[in-house]
Amino acid sequence: MVQGQDAKAQVGTARARGRPRSFDRATALRKALMAFWAHGYEATSVSDLTRIMGIGAPSLYAAFGDKRTLFEEVVRVYADTYGAFGDRAIVEEATARAAVARMLHEAAAAYTDPAHPYGCLIVHAATNCASPEVERPLRERRNANIAAVESRIRADLAAGLLPAGTDAAALARHTGAMIQGMSQQARDGANREQLEALAEIAMAIWPRG
Repeated sequence: MVQGQDAKAQVGTARARGRPRSFDRATALRKALMAFWAHGYEATSVSDLTRIMGIGAPSLYAAFGDKRTLFEEVVRVYADTYGAFGDRAIVEEATARAAVARMLHEAAAAYTDPAHPYGCLIVHAATNCASPEVERPLRERRNANIAAVESRIRADLAAGLLPAGTDAAALARHTGAMIQGMSQQARDGANREQLEALAEIAMAIWPRG
């Protein structure tokens, strides 16, 4: 009798493990992205996530791993979608100046779009973050973006499109400071037109070849 009960229990467990998810993973992931974007990493708890995503904690852990693993996936998705405008500008524009001008103007539009939280997730999520293993990759992403701008500037210098002696590193860091500052300004209530004006001022200091 006991053996029969054990067999039934094993079958039941196998069926439970084989059940398809009762939620759409992509939809749940998008909801998590919006939560982290709005509140940052530290301020978004697992209970917040399960409530917002509409799933239980066991389902969250089974589908996404722990909170940090979920956040890492969220950051990758954000970088490939909402935050991809900078990479596109670097690749598609003919000069570093044109790329940065496009990047800043698109940031003004993206960071103030009411369809989602304001600002940049990669900038905002690191605010007050006490977890080095979370903060470090975000910092590395921001520095990689600055390095990509600097690489384009150096290419233009080599091609004679910018005056000799242009400080490529400082100009790239200025761009990074503008992007990060615009993100915070958007969260503080600046509208698109105000950020567009900042972009114009930022580009006015760029040297011309």
